[in-house]
Amino acid sequence: MDQAQKLRSIITETKNEASDARILTISSGKGGVGKTNFTVNLGIALGKMGKRVTIIDADLGLANVDVLFGIVPKYNLFHVLKEDVPVQECIAEGPYGINIISGGSGIMDLIDLSQDELEKLIHTLTYFNDVSDYILIDTGAGLSKSVLSFVDAASDVIVVITPDPTSITDAYALIKNIIKDDRKRIKLIINRVESNEEGDEVFNKLEQAVQKFLDKDVENLGYIFEDSNLKKAVRKQLPLLEAYPRAIASKGIENIAYNLENNNKYVKSNHNFRAFLNKLINKI
Repeated sequence: MDQAQKLRSIITETKNEASDARILTISSGKGGVGKTNFTVNLGIALGKMGKRVTIIDADLGLANVDVLFGIVPKYNLFHVLKEDVPVQECIAEGPYGINIISGGSGIMDLIDLSQDELEKLIHTLTYFNDVSDYILIDTGAGLSKSVLSFVDAASDVIVVITPDPTSITDAYALIKNIIKDDRKRIKLIINRVESNEEGDEVFNKLEQAVQKFLDKDVENLGYIFEDSNLKKAVRKQLPLLEAYPRAIASKGIENIAYNLENNNKYVKSNHNFRAFLNKLINKI
């Protein structure tokens, strides 16, 4: 209790303003659905719109945001928390000034962090809040503690799924585990669709199950079409929007970014940065 109280005192001192960054936790029920590729390219799409973007790669089992950008960061969040490396030194810069930071093993399990390390984590996240319009947190897939810590704390959660039946089933299981907070807004991205009709069918199937059995609404944030250019971009170690900006999948991601920024249906929730930090440390 003493530890948690001190951490909350630090959080209380953080700014609580309307200019807080919008935190989007991006997750999936299973791996292999294109979650990280979507995160990287969403960041670029928002950057092209003039937004300040930070991407935190918290996919601790298979961290590969840096690979998709074709960069090799010298430090990650582990070095900030465990070895006192200044946060600025673990930031790699991507296109359009995007900040990229790998979690490494530094945030594997919040409950194992010391008091000092938790304070450093709070100050690090506060730094990103101050320099960002959007913070995109790319979590691992599934229901591990590290995934749920960030998904539970964020009010805006994007769940990436594909038309594959196992992807839909696993996405439902993830949503079931994160549904306790009524203020949480769960947005679905249907990736690798062959048509808008297929996207509609997948969304409606999951939406109906969530409404019937969980009494919760989900939002349809958009569809991304199957596109062979994506594999070509990965081989080049370039994000899709950089390698093939006119590709059909690129246009889908840009439409999603536009909706997040301009469509009133998907406006930022009133769940602010301070609330995010409080929910995050509640895991200790």
